[in-house]
Amino acid sequence: MAIVNHNYSLRTEPEGGFKTLDSFYPYYLGEHCHKTNRRLHIIGTTNSVLITILAIVRKRPQLLLLSLVQGYALAWLGHFVFEKNKPATFRYPIYSLICDFKMWSEVVTGKRKF
Repeated sequence: MAIVNHNYSLRTEPEGGFKTLDSFYPYYLGEHCHKTNRRLHIIGTTNSVLITILAIVRKRPQLLLLSLVQGYALAWLGHFVFEKNKPATFRYPIYSLICDFKMWSEVVTGKRKF
């Protein structure tokens, strides 16, 4: 398997914002350069997926709130403490969520380093 090697140099938002997910993803990756931040995202997303499955299997919808809170808490900790930037989810919540799962899938399939 080849490791994905994206250019992380896109750290600025284009005038008028991002219009496509494809144009946003390099920016998203650029906002996740610190390995501890990326790892906190991967751990948080994995935990969220597992807690969501548990909520469905056990028919406990209140666990869905825990899933969201712990996932975002770990991600925001990574941004504020390690990356020292503001999470992109504040301006692009849908793109950020999709790209988080894209980055997560690349890590769990071995296409991107953990």
